[in-house]
Amino acid sequence: MPPPAPGDHEARRKDMSEAVWRVLAAKGFGGLTLRAVAAAMGVSTGMLTHYFPSKRALVTHALDLLEQDTAGRLRRTPPADGLPTVRAMLLDILPLTPAGTARNRIWVSSWDLSLADEALAAQQGDRYTRLRAGFRPHLETARSLGQIPPHADTGQLAAAAVAFVHGLVVQALFDPGRFPGDVQTAMVDGFVARLAGPGPGTVPDAVRGTASDGDHLQPFLTPPPPTA
Repeated sequence: MPPPAPGDHEARRKDMSEAVWRVLAAKGFGGLTLRAVAAAMGVSTGMLTHYFPSKRALVTHALDLLEQDTAGRLRRTPPADGLPTVRAMLLDILPLTPAGTARNRIWVSSWDLSLADEALAAQQGDRYTRLRAGFRPHLETARSLGQIPPHADTGQLAAAAVAFVHGLVVQALFDPGRFPGDVQTAMVDGFVARLAGPGPGTVPDAVRGTASDGDHLQPFLTPPPPTA
């Protein structure tokens, strides 16, 4: 059989990507197999091996699709620069809509496979690096606007923001009754308020929230001790 024409090849890749996404949405990464994708497409497993010679190749493609879907999702328009933008970014990550819940369920289901594979783990690590890097310029803007203390370590705060939001994602997925949308939003507001540190600032009240238990962030917000 002659190889498919370039247009047919691209069309086949598109069909496969859509089938992979349907399997992920229905079964997560635990149910992602060549057999499941082939069944979703109505083709033989042997045909798919021309495109995905191994389970890792299939999983890598699925992770790329998931990252593309995450990058292309609808996003909130921040009301202002700095911390309001950080707040909007945090809310965009959370499972606050059916689509956001499905996306996060798929991401969480990918962790087990990635932890068991060194190459996939490295790829996931790179994704987290990019996510932290996405927060950092907005935290630097917040620092320049006086919304967070001038000595704040924006790299550490970006890491804290990612750790906070993904921890909240996991809790909301496993205990949605205790962490409905309004509770998730209130927790984000409290976290962003704590980023502002103690004392008056320029963060709008709607962004600051009312929480005051920011002790765990103080190592990043307080100036270093003087050297001898």
